[in-house]
Amino acid sequence: MGDASLQKAASPDWSDSSSGSGLDHPTHTPQPVRPKLPSRKSSGTMIVPRDSSAVIELHVGPGDVGAMSPRRTSEDIQTLGQEAREELQRHAKALQDSLVTLFNRIEAVKEEHDKLDNNNKFLQKYIGDLMSTSKITSSGSRNKK
Repeated sequence: MGDASLQKAASPDWSDSSSGSGLDHPTHTPQPVRPKLPSRKSSGTMIVPRDSSAVIELHVGPGDVGAMSPRRTSEDIQTLGQEAREELQRHAKALQDSLVTLFNRIEAVKEEHDKLDNNNKFLQKYIGDLMSTSKITSSGSRNKK
């Protein structure tokens, strides 16, 4: 039994369980088995030769939706292009008018700002003059006492 305990300590493959059956064999967990995928039938190729009888020809009838789609002539396309150009010109004119209105408003606000700034500078100068005058008069009245 002394040889068995030495082998057990030296070999990492042996199980360290206290039961008697685990001393003789290493413990292994079984590998999980992946289930097999179900088999499918091949869809085959979608390519067929031109002369094959499997080729289906589409016939467009009078009730078919594809036959009802409008076909535009060159005059129709020119008319649509002219209408689109006119609409773009109207839109550009409206944008220009709004830009001119905005510019005029900016100019009016700028003039008002300049006017208020000049009034502010005038008032600051006036208050500064009053303060210096009050210092002169107050220092003169103290000297008289």
